[in-house]
Formats: sequence, C-alpha cells, structure tokens
Amino acid sequence: MMNATAYDKVKLARSNKRPTGWDYIRNVFRGFIELHGDRRFGDDPAVIGGIARLQDLPVTVIAVEKGHTLRERNYRNCGAPSPEGYRKALRLMKQAEKFGRPVICFVDTSGAYCGIDAEERGQGQAIAENLLEMSSLCVPIISILIGEGGSGGALALAAADRVWMLQNAVYSVISPEGCASILWKDSAKADTAAACLKLTAEDGKSLGVIERILSENEIGKKEFYDRIRDLLAEELKDLSGDIELTQNRYDRFRRLGTNAVIRG
Repeated sequence: MMNATAYDKVKLARSNKRPTGWDYIRNVFRGFIELHGDRRFGDDPAVIGGIARLQDLPVTVIAVEKGHTLRERNYRNCGAPSPEGYRKALRLMKQAEKFGRPVICFVDTSGAYCGIDAEERGQGQAIAENLLEMSSLCVPIISILIGEGGSGGALALAAADRVWMLQNAVYSVISPEGCASILWKDSAKADTAAACLKLTAEDGKSLGVIERILSENEIGKKEFYDRIRDLLAEELKDLSGDIELTQNRYDRFRRLGTNAVIRG
C-alpha cells in the first residue's frame, strides 16, 4: 500500500487474510510435532508449540495462533494467550535449552487475555517469568512479528536475540484505540494515536527495537515461505557460534531507549 499511514498498517496487521502462525509452521518447517499443556493447569489453543526441522536443523517452534474463520478464532481466543499458553511456551523453551535446540517464535496477538480467570491464574506472573527466563536462555532465540504485537502479551515471546517484523506488522505497548481512549477519551482518534505510538516496522527498525524488516512480496506463497526459511537458517548459523549469546542479548535490550529524548 503506497503512502500507508500507521493506522492503515494496523488494519493490515489485523486482516484475517494474513497468514497466521500455523501457516508459517506448516510451510517453513517440516516434521512438526505439536506438544501440549503447561503441566500446571491445561492447554491453551492460542499458543501452538512443538519440535520441527528447519532444513536439517532441529528447532523448537512457538506461535501465537489467531485462526482464520469465526470458528477457529473462537477456539483460539482470537490469539489472546492465557497464562497456561505462556507457561507452555516457557516449558518448551526450557526443553529446547536442555537439548540444544534454537527457539523460533511467531508473534501475532493484540495482547494477553485479560479475563478475570486469566488474572486469577497468574497472567502477569506468567508473562514476567517468560521475560526473566528468556533473558538467560542458553540457546539462540529469533522472534518474528507477523501481524499484531500488542503489549506484554507479545513481548513475552519476543525477548529474543533477533526480532524481525513483516513490513505491515505492528509492535506497540497499547492498541491505538486504547491509547486514544486514555489520552483523548475518544477511541475515534485511533489514527492520531497510531502515528504517535511509533508502532510500524520502520519505526521499530529506526529505534533499534527490531533488526530486520521482512518484505511481504508474494506473502502466503511458496516463494515467501522459502525466503523466510533461508533467512532463518542463515541467522541461526551466525548465532550458533556466538559464545557470548546471553550477554549480547542482555546488551541488546539495555541499549533500547538510550537515544530517547527525555522531555520534562
């Protein structure tokens, strides 16, 4: 889309015509074996995770799944993970560390599920534990924002060595509608809020929040998935030889915001 505004990109990121996490798993990897449950409460359909091969490399893959149809979206809770979804993801990441497998995450969520039952089961703690454990995980982590990246619900799967975004994906601390409702008491000003939030891939790259913007040319086609597979394989080859992996990950996040202008 030529001359697309930030809010135009929000709409594109939310489109149910975009490939979802499950589409990437099916087309980028082979031999995927899904694993279920957090070993504490249950299984969350909003988070898909398991073991697969990227070319010939065994990897752990975790994806937030929204679904395409109304029935799928109801089943997947529109991609809003519950605490057990984050705990399942963490269980799989710790398993990956035990067996030396890199972790690849596909993130597409407007945010963590904010229902009372999720809060009762420790939603905030589940997100915080993921951030803590991912910061010191001793295997490479790559996270790709494929649609919406909303607040801590997205960050809980994006505390990675490399964070990439599709060119029409968004990454923000709050939705434009939520921001407009708080600042101007008017959700109709979401387009203005979107411009202020610096949530586009270009904004993320310029601020150092992400490392790479992925072109959406031929999105959903074989060539698109082949390109992502090759890029992932190349990046993991570089990361696998990093003897200071966790220190570099720590330094990456410490650098964020160092160039921000503080206004009193």
